[in-house]
Amino acid sequence: MSGETIMRFAGKEPYADSLLLVVEVGNTNTSFVVYQGHEILEKVKVSSKSLIDPDGFPGTLAQMIMRYPSLGDAAICSVIPMLERTTGDYLRHHLSGQVMTVSASITLPFVLNYAPPDSFGADRLALCAVSQLLYPEAAVIAIDIGTAITVDVVGSTQRYLGGLILPGLDLMAKALHEHTAQLPLVALDRPETLLGCSTTDGIKNGIIHGCASSMDGLVAKITGWLQEERSETAVNVMVTGGNAPLIAGMLDCSPRHEELAVVKGTRYLFSLNAE
Repeated sequence: MSGETIMRFAGKEPYADSLLLVVEVGNTNTSFVVYQGHEILEKVKVSSKSLIDPDGFPGTLAQMIMRYPSLGDAAICSVIPMLERTTGDYLRHHLSGQVMTVSASITLPFVLNYAPPDSFGADRLALCAVSQLLYPEAAVIAIDIGTAITVDVVGSTQRYLGGLILPGLDLMAKALHEHTAQLPLVALDRPETLLGCSTTDGIKNGIIHGCASSMDGLVAKITGWLQEERSETAVNVMVTGGNAPLIAGMLDCSPRHEELAVVKGTRYLFSLNAE
């Protein structure tokens, strides 16, 4: 949905007891989640790289479809165009119901102000959608700490107000290793100290503490802007993504950590668009 027509949603989903397969294709991992109504029956995560192999691709989906013979509908949220196409084609051939792909052309629970709209990532669409489900009457700062870090802001009037894109933690570590002569590639975990007393700890602490501090700083700046420029009185912060567990507990802004935010947002979008 684009333009100036605002469709108000109460933050509630149409109830359905039928099975729905949600496929979230990320740059690093792909999740297959089977829902029955609000209940998750099964969740499988695989490497997205493994699905590029034509021989390996159908295996996971075929086994899941066999385990749930009454499965008819599916919703796909993908940031990899090739896997979006192959997954969609496979599911449309093997399922009897609807197969929805998340894009800016479907009905959204917010007004998308982005140029061009089709360049707005499907994962960001789903994340903004679930923010409206969780906080339908408040402004939301939605942060996805994955391969890339995205920060998206939706106001209480259900308008997308803008966002930011930063390199993710693993990209930072990889860039330091690949673009210097001697710095090692470091595995990232939560630092025990602020300062590092070895090269490995210096890199790890720098990336993790630097990310946490930048997130808190950005949240503070965006919150101030929302209050001063948009007269927002309630601002909520939500985080998700593969590296969110590393960062969420270190943030002073006390965000809500939603592990399956993109999956939940994709399911919500399916409920708004299902025929």
